[in-house]
Amino acid sequence: MIASPNDVPVVLLHGWPVTQAHWRYLLPALDDAGFAPIPVTLPGLGEAPGDVGSFRKHDLAAWVGDRLGELERFAVVGHDWGATVAVHLVAAMPDVVTAVVVEEETLPGVDVAVPEPGAGHYPSWHGPFNRVPGLAEQLVPEREDAYYGSFLRESAGPAGLDPDVLRSYIDAYRADGVLEAGLGYYRTRAEDVADVARLMREPIGTPVLAIGGRYAMGSAVAEGMREVASDVSGVVVERSGHYPAEQEPEGAAREIISFLRRQSADRWSSVSG
Repeated sequence: MIASPNDVPVVLLHGWPVTQAHWRYLLPALDDAGFAPIPVTLPGLGEAPGDVGSFRKHDLAAWVGDRLGELERFAVVGHDWGATVAVHLVAAMPDVVTAVVVEEETLPGVDVAVPEPGAGHYPSWHGPFNRVPGLAEQLVPEREDAYYGSFLRESAGPAGLDPDVLRSYIDAYRADGVLEAGLGYYRTRAEDVADVARLMREPIGTPVLAIGGRYAMGSAVAEGMREVASDVSGVVVERSGHYPAEQEPEGAAREIISFLRRQSADRWSSVSG
């Protein structure tokens, strides 16, 4: 059965080190717009990782796809690591995924520079630190406020995050197994770079909306996505850091919903015609 445009499910994949609270404004906005939002928490991102065998983003895309097997078609919105997984999901299911929104992510191995003022705010220390075997495991336990708190405050830029939500993020990442899982996302870099290189050779054709925060990755999000996708629209949200969906929720939701409606209408017209 082919659904009408406003029946399209929208899968949401948040990144590190946040939780589904990142979508607290977008979920009702999507629902009010007639979409069917489906938030999915990737293994270890604020919750216990379970028995997942790999944090390679290509493998996590397969993990997500297995859980969405009954859906005939859907759009996907990904933030941070969730966006890298979303792109791999699109590549694996091009006839099922109708559109993808990439919020604040440049894929591993895509070499684009973060422009100012974001370059002066978005942290550069966390990737190298997280990839050093054994280091974070020794230094982070009982220092979660310093570790996660520093990243969250720096990456949010001048607008910051809601203090209560920031606290909830830090507390969620204290859970057993979550530190190790989060580090696992960074320690598959060699495999992730190789997988993205294959996407660069065979770019995805699914329409992409790339959203950057001016005080984080900014226009680098769209620039980077053009290395792996042939149909990319970009927008920079002016007052946001790394978290546009919660720092400028009305503007971000407006851009996302407008994009999803266009793609749904286009798909519906092509099927109906």
